[in-house]
Amino acid sequence: MTSARIALATCAELPDLDPDDRLLPPALAALGIASEPVRWDDPGADWGAFDLVAVRNTWDYPGRRDEFLAWAERIPHIVNPAPVLRWTTDKRYFVELEAAGLPVVHTVFPASAGDVPEPGPDGIVVKPAVGAGSVDAGRHTDRASAEEHAAELLADQRAPMVQPFLPGIAERGETALIFFGGVYSHAIHKGPMLPETGIVRPYGLFQPESIVAREPTSAERAAGERVIAWIGERFGTLPYARIDVVPGPAGEPVVLECELAEPSLFLGTAAGTADRLAVCLAEEIC
Repeated sequence: MTSARIALATCAELPDLDPDDRLLPPALAALGIASEPVRWDDPGADWGAFDLVAVRNTWDYPGRRDEFLAWAERIPHIVNPAPVLRWTTDKRYFVELEAAGLPVVHTVFPASAGDVPEPGPDGIVVKPAVGAGSVDAGRHTDRASAEEHAAELLADQRAPMVQPFLPGIAERGETALIFFGGVYSHAIHKGPMLPETGIVRPYGLFQPESIVAREPTSAERAAGERVIAWIGERFGTLPYARIDVVPGPAGEPVVLECELAEPSLFLGTAAGTADRLAVCLAEEIC
């Protein structure tokens, strides 16, 4: 009897997967499921030979989003599903989340550089609406530099987004909550990603991160679970998701990002996480 096969979609820079994701194939093998990394843009890949394609380390998609989404829509059994990938890879989803009354960072999407709001006392953050790893994000304390940054993105045919800089991030950083099958699994702490001034320029797939395991506060977990519940109603239960929360203006946790496409899941930070993810993926095999 032939065992089930899962393709773990990755990119050319990580042909053997990110070290963290290399914990997944042994966990799948323990369930009798064969898996292998495959470049999402490999023209010779036989996607039909797999029972499931799991989007994992496809971290080169931001500059090729249309191509990436077209690829995903051609795959009959892919997780997370193509409509989810389309939604989560453009952070204009913040408009929808905020309208639903969810605890998110207030975000605006200026149509022109002149529409950039005036920075508050702690400044504002300008970044591309389609992006990853804090690349091309920057903090600004004066409107002129923020407008220049937004104009640069618009000239490159990229929609800018603007959020207030939240000083609580400097003290607590980010808390990333990981969910498998809609159920909370574990969490990690990420240190601040942005410099005090200037723009994070690309030199790789992502900005280096300081990662340690963290027990979230009850309020952080509740915020993440509210958003996960809303996402479940919108798209159905997802095998994996990550919700990043930070301290809001009054210290309350607010969502900074919904990572539903190719999130780092930090499998090496807590016992049993690769096994739990493997079970969720196994349940997706038709």
